[in-house]
Amino acid sequence: MTDIRVAVLGAAGRMGTQTCAAVEAADGLELVARVEAGDDVAQALRDARADVAVDFTVPAVTEANVHAALDAGAHVVVGTTGWDDASRGRVAEHLERLDADQGARLGVLIAPNFGLSAVLAMTFAAKAARYFESAEVVELHHPDKVDAPSGTARHTAAAIARARADAGLGPMPDATDSGWEARGADVDGVRVHAVRLRGLVAHEEILFGNAGEQLVIRQDSFDRASFMPGVILAVREVVRRPGLTVGLENVLDLS
Repeated sequence: MTDIRVAVLGAAGRMGTQTCAAVEAADGLELVARVEAGDDVAQALRDARADVAVDFTVPAVTEANVHAALDAGAHVVVGTTGWDDASRGRVAEHLERLDADQGARLGVLIAPNFGLSAVLAMTFAAKAARYFESAEVVELHHPDKVDAPSGTARHTAAAIARARADAGLGPMPDATDSGWEARGADVDGVRVHAVRLRGLVAHEEILFGNAGEQLVIRQDSFDRASFMPGVILAVREVVRRPGLTVGLENVLDLS
């Protein structure tokens, strides 16, 4: 079986550096390009004949990188946060055009978090959401993170909101009438709070409450090495999943 040829975008960064090392150590994968800021992404991927591009850059450039990679004929795994419905929609449309015009069955997998513990926490939270009157999310990261709330927290809150809507639950109780800035971001009706503290890596707490009881789901990533099994899994899966996939949980057997 031919190795999957992998290029890493943002290769000089913390996550990019670890991704390069993980790809080099993985069976069936070959690291063919390290792409850094200022490089022509599409040309670098064409020159390397990359099958898959892994993007660990910054929110300001990640969407452009994905479009460039698709134009170069590469599947894409995205770990950079900052995505919304509009940007994801543009990628889905690009994939559909390539399929219709060229028969290119390319895949893009956008994962708010590659940590298996984080994916499980999000999955458990979505299952629990229908049973509780109140739910809030707290995400805690290192102070070098440029976006807030984190993509993981937004993904978690959106899944909680969908589960509540499916269960016919209304708005959560909240008598606040002033000081809304202290209540965190509103993600589809779920409050999300962001902490930035030196010494942290990536952590999340999902809090559920009913009268007389509380459920807390907590996930901690102490080292970026914890994300690498998920990254390698995504690289192997994206080549056989045409179209847009959002969330690593969609390539795991969590039934």
